[in-house]
Amino acid sequence: MAVEKIYKEVQDYYGKDLKKTEDLKTNACLTPARPLPAFIREALECVLEEVSAKYYGCGLVVPECLEDCWILDLGCGSGRDCYMLSQLVGENGHITGIDMTEAQVEVAKKHIDYHMNKFGYKKPNVNFIHCYMEKLSEAGLKGECYNLVISNCVINLSPDKRAVLHEAYQMLKAGGEMYFSDVYANCDLPEDIRKHRVLWGECLAGALWWQDLYNIAKEVGFQPPRLVTASRITLGNKELENIVGNYQFVSATFRLFKISKDSTAQRCEVIYKGGITGHEKELEFDVNYRFKQGEIVDVDEETAAILQNSRFSAKFLIQPLGKKQPTPGRQKLKIGDPFKFVEQMEAKGTMKTPSGCCGPKGCC
Repeated sequence: MAVEKIYKEVQDYYGKDLKKTEDLKTNACLTPARPLPAFIREALECVLEEVSAKYYGCGLVVPECLEDCWILDLGCGSGRDCYMLSQLVGENGHITGIDMTEAQVEVAKKHIDYHMNKFGYKKPNVNFIHCYMEKLSEAGLKGECYNLVISNCVINLSPDKRAVLHEAYQMLKAGGEMYFSDVYANCDLPEDIRKHRVLWGECLAGALWWQDLYNIAKEVGFQPPRLVTASRITLGNKELENIVGNYQFVSATFRLFKISKDSTAQRCEVIYKGGITGHEKELEFDVNYRFKQGEIVDVDEETAAILQNSRFSAKFLIQPLGKKQPTPGRQKLKIGDPFKFVEQMEAKGTMKTPSGCCGPKGCC
């Protein structure tokens, strides 16, 4: 499908065809990743209903340690996540939302004053820009200004995923992070699925083969992707199921860090000091590392470099292992394949059946 045609059809689908969350034909954009902490639920409850009603994301992207952060939201839509994050970063932080669908951006812009007044802010800490996520620099956004780039089920809608990750990398400060949820396929999809208009709009036809994410991230300059969570997608639509056949999809959240190549990396023992809002006693960093307050954890070189050079550095005590051998039992094989992770969780009986609970009247 030609690039301009993809842009036009996605804009029409999200700007004209969909009027509310219930108009989605599959649950691909509704699959919840995790139960929401109370402080996030409370922040979402402060978002105007008209904004929440046009939410089409898959899961919810809320990274940790957000106070005073500058965040760029790719594909912000009606601004629901931006207004939620506006409360979490505080008045000294800032949220920039960009979207290619002008109708969605206009909804977001229309309610800036309402939300700033509700939050008690003297001046807005959000702004919204109508532009393409593949062309952030052309839209006037300055590079190396953001602590975080987030995105919620939109990169699959892009015809050029590499350009999106490249632009995100350029926007981040050193030590910054791209934290995003998206839909992934278990292999490269055939052309008949790639060209299906509804499957594009429903986040499936443009799904990246999960292994390609690792390849693109490396090419762009990011550290290897770190899987945070994943859940299986079921379509619940017989017509579309027949088109998709045996191809499988998951909704997954990954985190990518921009760490300087000059950073020296070595294995370390780390201790989480606690205190991150909503994660005071325990920080579940990804599917491979969970840090309990006050507990010593052996981490590999890559993880140590991230903790030392990112916004998390003040939250950890970090001690290089040197010639000391890692403590037996603290080592384990790392999981990077979201499909393998889902299969393991399903086998353990800990994976909930996907459902569309993140609509305007659901868990969000």
